[in-house]
Amino acid sequence: MISSMTGYGSASRQVSLGAGVVADLQVECRAVNSRFLDLGFRLPDECRGAEPALRESVSQSLSRGKVELRAAWRLNSGAAETAKANPHALGSLNQDRLDALFTLQEKAQLAFPKAQELSIADILRWPGMVSEPRGEEEGWIVATVEAGRAAITALMISRQAEGQALAEVLKKITAKMRAIVQVLEPQVPQFVAQYQAKLTERLAEALASQEQAKGGVELMERIRQEVVLYAVKIDVAEEFARLKTHLQAVDTALAGKGPVGKRLDFLMQELNREANTLSSKSVSEECTQAALELKLLIEQMREQVQNLE
Repeated sequence: MISSMTGYGSASRQVSLGAGVVADLQVECRAVNSRFLDLGFRLPDECRGAEPALRESVSQSLSRGKVELRAAWRLNSGAAETAKANPHALGSLNQDRLDALFTLQEKAQLAFPKAQELSIADILRWPGMVSEPRGEEEGWIVATVEAGRAAITALMISRQAEGQALAEVLKKITAKMRAIVQVLEPQVPQFVAQYQAKLTERLAEALASQEQAKGGVELMERIRQEVVLYAVKIDVAEEFARLKTHLQAVDTALAGKGPVGKRLDFLMQELNREANTLSSKSVSEECTQAALELKLLIEQMREQVQNLE
């Protein structure tokens, strides 16, 4: 299915840390627009071993977008009850470090009598002071890979839903462009005839006054130039044909599967080229206004296409 490049997915798993303590692991996967596939990982140390497998999963599932996988964990809500039954379940103090820290504090207070003593929070945050249960590395890797792949799947579902919504918007715009072409194309011969009549009238006036007016040769040369320009302007059939062909190609791409963003971006360039040519060959105000409206609609499409994978 057609997918957007923006989306979000998340999933969670539980990891046993031993001694009856369980950690809740949450993995989030976010994606935004990018020309290529750009991967980023923000994983805690316990989950680092899962990065290669997650990188492979993302590469196999997505082709474009800036994707970031982020993981975080916290102790399960039942950890407090576990701690009541087993005081050492959540960790133990390193007695050697505690004694060393106490000695350092005494020496510091001798040098700075007005210094405050360390709080319990300060002591517990001291590096290496608390030995926390971490669980086995394999358990962390398995849980992180499972949660990561589930988050990637959720991200893909999110991107596909947004992609389908964008496809519907683009189809409505192509329908408006077809309506403009359908109305304008049959009127072009009438506009050409009116333009031809004006040129004929000017030519007749020039011929009638050629013997009386000075610079008649220069005037006739100018009229001949306008006639040549007119001959170029009247040929817009090819532009209409290419416009309709490109619009059909857009609808075909939107009805297909897989990444279509780059193809649609190329088609936007082609559509804009034809609209510009149609504007430059305009033989009436109606043609000019229609070409400007087509260019506006193409620009709206281009903005939406930038979001597609």
